[in-house]
Amino acid sequence: MQILDKESLKNISQEATQLLIKLIETPSFSKEESGTALIIESFFASKNIPTKRKQNNIWAYNQYFDPGKPTLLLNSHHDTVRPNTSWTLDPFSAMMEDGKLYGLGSNDAGGCLVSLIHTFVYFYDRKDLKYNIIIAATAEEEISGKEGLEIVVPELPEIDFAIVGEPTEMHLAVAEKGLLVLDCKAIGRSGHAARDEGDNAIYKALQDIIWITNYQFPKVSPTLGPVKMSVTIINAGSQHNVVPDACTFTIDVRATDQYTLEEIIEEIQKNIQSEISPRSIRLRPSSIPIEHPIVRAGIALGRNTYGSPTTSDQALLDCPSLKMGPGHSGRSHSADEFIYLHEIEGGIAQYIEMLEAVMVS
Repeated sequence: MQILDKESLKNISQEATQLLIKLIETPSFSKEESGTALIIESFFASKNIPTKRKQNNIWAYNQYFDPGKPTLLLNSHHDTVRPNTSWTLDPFSAMMEDGKLYGLGSNDAGGCLVSLIHTFVYFYDRKDLKYNIIIAATAEEEISGKEGLEIVVPELPEIDFAIVGEPTEMHLAVAEKGLLVLDCKAIGRSGHAARDEGDNAIYKALQDIIWITNYQFPKVSPTLGPVKMSVTIINAGSQHNVVPDACTFTIDVRATDQYTLEEIIEEIQKNIQSEISPRSIRLRPSSIPIEHPIVRAGIALGRNTYGSPTTSDQALLDCPSLKMGPGHSGRSHSADEFIYLHEIEGGIAQYIEMLEAVMVS
């Protein structure tokens, strides 16, 4: 096993930090990531590493890519949300203070991305790898867009497992809930509110909402817990004296690995009278076995395993995938977002150590 000495790690993490500063100082809202895509392309070019690009997605293969070997995908995103009104700092001015690097996207997921990029560079020209490695810096993750990782995956060879960089404090998210958004419509019949007329669609919707509130799917995931349903939007009526003939509401469903999204839709439709229209069945639950070598390597380093309730680009991958990265999920999308510099250095060290344990002959 190749050993990464402290001085080399320090140099790598400093270079990663400089790349992150450039990314922070270049706005990259979802669907507007062309500037950061160019920065990432230029970084790889400076290392003489060829890249491929589709829209604002950049990816690269290790130098000795062998079609006969299994393949690992390293992935994180370079788009950000828009800064909220509570920011007191300039979100696009990377500022270092007290061991922290402030800036929009520093924690979610810039620190993860630059750590994975530098991990890839570390292994790029190694001949002793059991796996190929692909790095993909992708777009539109923050809006679950269709022009991000989803258009990259068909361009890649079969992926045997993936590491998706999201801030987890380098703990091991071995499962992630999927997301299912259902638009529902209760149908009634209009009438005058002063008379005993009509069939109130709100009352029909309420019956369905009560069922949604009380129902529990019987199968519970050991890592993700139960399927969770929440009614988050409701709309009905045109004026106070008209019985509404329609009531629409939206259900946010956080799915687990115990059910397919299709099974969840079928169960809900069987029990409510409202019409159901799923917005998408793209964002599926994902997981990786506890016994997988990459998970065992993380556990050997003292990291914890857990199931993540939040959705990431893991949902777009059909292979076993592990969500893991430097930073803290609680800082994501927050005002004055930051990442600790030691988290970047520690993230690179752990990524490399785990991959050395799994990938080296």
